[in-house]
Amino acid sequence: MAVMDLSGDMIEWQQEQAPVPYRAALAEMEARNSAISAGEASELVWLLEHPPVYTAGTSADPAEMLDPRFDVVETGRGGRYTYHGPGQRVGYVLLDLKMRGRDVRRFVHSLEGWVITTLATLGVESWSVDGRVGIWTRDTDGVEAKIGAIGVRVRRWVTMHGFSVNLSPDLSHFSGIVPCGIETLGVTSLAKLGIALSPAEWDAALMDTAPGFFAALSGETE
Repeated sequence: MAVMDLSGDMIEWQQEQAPVPYRAALAEMEARNSAISAGEASELVWLLEHPPVYTAGTSADPAEMLDPRFDVVETGRGGRYTYHGPGQRVGYVLLDLKMRGRDVRRFVHSLEGWVITTLATLGVESWSVDGRVGIWTRDTDGVEAKIGAIGVRVRRWVTMHGFSVNLSPDLSHFSGIVPCGIETLGVTSLAKLGIALSPAEWDAALMDTAPGFFAALSGETE
């Protein structure tokens, strides 16, 4: 499937039904990054889930790996430790920033806004916090909790990695790490908040709000 951004460029959307092993996805992203940079492939938004895995960003502190019960993979993205697994939808966003202003900060801010806007369409208020990586909301007890993660890498001005949102994962799996280095706040999900949503429904909501993401990325909303 392909969709058009605001400038008329075609962006490939790839939606996986079965879990994709993390190492295989990482290798595919790296290959696609090179192909996009060389002008040999289109830009890509890749939506998928992984079997249970812990991933380490470039700032990961070994002391925050509490229980390596799953495979631990070093990724090259920014950030610290993150968990991926069934029930969590991951969005890998591979865009050529050479054609989009070469502004990494704007890309990250636009990505956060895309997730926040999509959650809002589902009735979930969420936000980002300066100095604290991720997307946050109020848990069932009213305390702030993480519902989504953001982690990116830019190579040859082409973006890699992206975001993840907790639809209905096993939240106990997060206890093996200090998620993104934050010990004092917990993790929640749409399911815990009483919202039953399939991966296909989440993907459709993302596609509906994609024009706002590309507008923000181009600076048209500022």
